[in-house]
Amino acid sequence: MRAVMRQNFEKGNLLRDQYAETMYELMGEDSRIILMEADMIACDNTGKIFRDYPERAIECGIQEANMIGVAAGMSSVGLIPFCHSFGPFVTRRVADQVCISAAYAGLNVKIIGSDPGITAQANGGTHMPFEDGAMMRSISGVTVLEPSCPVQYDWMLREMVKEYGVFYVRMERKANIKIYEDGSDFEIGKGVQLTEGSDVTIFATGAHCLLESFEAVKALKGDGISARLVDMFSWKPIDEELIAKCAAETGCFVTVENHNVMGGFGSAVAEVAVRHCPVPMEFVGVEDRFGQVGTKAYLAEQYGLTAKDIVDAARKAVLRKHD
Repeated sequence: MRAVMRQNFEKGNLLRDQYAETMYELMGEDSRIILMEADMIACDNTGKIFRDYPERAIECGIQEANMIGVAAGMSSVGLIPFCHSFGPFVTRRVADQVCISAAYAGLNVKIIGSDPGITAQANGGTHMPFEDGAMMRSISGVTVLEPSCPVQYDWMLREMVKEYGVFYVRMERKANIKIYEDGSDFEIGKGVQLTEGSDVTIFATGAHCLLESFEAVKALKGDGISARLVDMFSWKPIDEELIAKCAAETGCFVTVENHNVMGGFGSAVAEVAVRHCPVPMEFVGVEDRFGQVGTKAYLAEQYGLTAKDIVDAARKAVLRKHD
């Protein structure tokens, strides 16, 4: 079954609960899988795994660099470690361990970074990664993914067990909207077109940005602008074929990311466009700033990550195309 968008979105598992549920099932099926936490058991509800698989669940404490090093060692003897902590602590804090101990060594380490961008909310700027995706996609051989929906996340985790290599996943722990029908199938390196559109393509990634983009598509339709929406959950590898197709058919782009616009998802799309299919582009994302404490709604306003910001960017892109 290919990826099928639901007609009406409904509540599903929180992504953190989907992580715990899927990993519990996978650990029952495959004795090679190891779950590693950095003082985050309560944050993603993996207590049941620690209870039932104590020999394969490891509490590393607030020592993320050590966690990645241990994971690399486990991978070297054929195990499949999944490492979880807040996004900045499994990217900024451990960049050298990920690069050298895991990726350079050609090992099989799966890294889950919680609460990307503004979704860190009350934890504030120290816990608010706006650069994690850029850092990880710049490391050779690292696959970078961002699920938008529990159905997609369940598929993603299962696929990561099958695929060898270093993976980084940006997980919005409390996202719980079911965008896709149960049983939907995806492909790493391939985006999913969710709406038809002929005037502009909106490439979005992650739960927050995808939902705001849906609202923007509806608002643009009222203005007579036909917007195509693509869920580009795979940052690296990225769907070059789909980007080129959308360029030919709509003639301009907007990228939407819960991340710094420098070096992140928008940059990944632009790198493809400038090589193969140059079109006017507008970037919706964080404009080279650090984070702060606040609710997600407040932070979305502060950092320009609302449906209105996407609408404004789309209008500008369409005007540039016509000019």
